[in-house]
Amino acid sequence: MTLLNPVFSETETPSYVIFNGKKTALMDEPLKAKVGDRVRIYFGNAGVSLVSSFHVIGEIFDKVYPEASFSSEHRNVQTTIVPAGGATIVEFDLEVPGNYLLVDHALARLDKGALGLLEVEGEDNEIVYSEI
Repeated sequence: MTLLNPVFSETETPSYVIFNGKKTALMDEPLKAKVGDRVRIYFGNAGVSLVSSFHVIGEIFDKVYPEASFSSEHRNVQTTIVPAGGATIVEFDLEVPGNYLLVDHALARLDKGALGLLEVEGEDNEIVYSEI
């Protein structure tokens, strides 16, 4: 006998890949921060078979703690891999205001709900945009 989950097919292809419990959770109620803040995100992958490539568009993670372990630290990472049933912790400082998208960098998952928003308020930082 085969049991079918309405949001997960027999081929292990989910209908939804979501952040914070529902398809538009972090778009309807974005995360909020200010320029100068240090952001720490605990990102858990509760899925049963998909690996996530977690990324914040417009940021480089200053620190990544793979497997959510503070005993191991990577620096200056763009995208971090999170296994099914695993987690990671990322930290980054906010230098400029704007809207930053949280994504699973398997971008085909955007339409399935793997999309969030971090709204950052504050003063522009011209040094970030100037030539060195």
